[in-house]
Amino acid sequence: MPLPLVDDFRAIVLENRPLIDVRAPVEFEKGAFANAVNFPLLNDEERRLVGIRYKASGNDAAVALGEELISGSIKTERVAAWKAFVKAHPDAYLYCFRGGQRSKISQTWLAEAGVSIPRLKGGYKAFRNFLMRESERISATAQTIIIGGRTGSGKTLLLQHLKNAIDLEGIAKHRGSSFGRLIIPQPAQIDFEDQLAYDLIRHEAAGHSHLIIEHESHNIGRIYIPQPLFDNLQRGELVILETSLEERIEITFDEYIAAALSNYHNTFGDAGEQQWFDDLNSGLDRISKRLGSERYLQIKTLLADSYTEQKNSGDVKAHKAWIEILLNDYYDPMYDYQLKKSPIPVIFRGNAEAVRSFIEFQEE
Repeated sequence: MPLPLVDDFRAIVLENRPLIDVRAPVEFEKGAFANAVNFPLLNDEERRLVGIRYKASGNDAAVALGEELISGSIKTERVAAWKAFVKAHPDAYLYCFRGGQRSKISQTWLAEAGVSIPRLKGGYKAFRNFLMRESERISATAQTIIIGGRTGSGKTLLLQHLKNAIDLEGIAKHRGSSFGRLIIPQPAQIDFEDQLAYDLIRHEAAGHSHLIIEHESHNIGRIYIPQPLFDNLQRGELVILETSLEERIEITFDEYIAAALSNYHNTFGDAGEQQWFDDLNSGLDRISKRLGSERYLQIKTLLADSYTEQKNSGDVKAHKAWIEILLNDYYDPMYDYQLKKSPIPVIFRGNAEAVRSFIEFQEE
């Protein structure tokens, strides 16, 4: 009986289907799909040895070495891991890089153990090519509304209340500014691109008339939006979220001070407060040249004084002083200049309630 092959990649996305990736860990770390787990046929060292044998003696010799390396208890353990996952996720599929020998061997061993699982036709490469094509196609045809606004306006908070929005910063695990690093690391570039493709495909399938995103630069931390996709998204229309300076100080304080301190404590324990302060200083150092020496030293001093007050009394509200200067004297002029140069047409301005109502009206 032939081993089942599948190539309905869109269904994999829309069904949120679990996947077994049998590539080596080094391949998986460079990029993998959502809901994929890595249960490799060959570990990194085995893959290296098989590759050397392949170059020296050809495919048959490489396969023979692989069978020698993965035999006995090693084979039993790997098949058992696959079986356990399939038992927990009976709708799972399996793949390797090109859908060739590694996934076929894994699929065969599972079939011999009484477990049937389809494998992806063309493997990782074919599925990823599908995702990249769909990203460009959907972004080229979507009616995009871009939410802009000064730093701290609450753009991300607004996105979270819109069912037709895609949070690019959320996918990139970065808040987009020099202070935007999160405790958790950013994903691999490939993982970002794949997840964005998943979200775009689901967005299209939901039948939304507009795609809502935040006004982003080409780079979000160390992640970049692929140029064709970025160009497509920038062809939309701009809605400006207008928020008072006082509100923006509070929003920035809540995110970068209150919530961040809690996250750092949860992650680093007693060392979290110092790590948080060190990371804030690093963010400030990264923009020191653009701030100018006088303003940089002013904010640096206020940050240090606020931290001392925080250590002495537990009161963190003093941080609002340097946040106000940073927003008013640095981020606001920079954003206003960028907005003035932007070729994207502005179609609406208003506060959070007005912007949300406007966008929801467009969707009707």
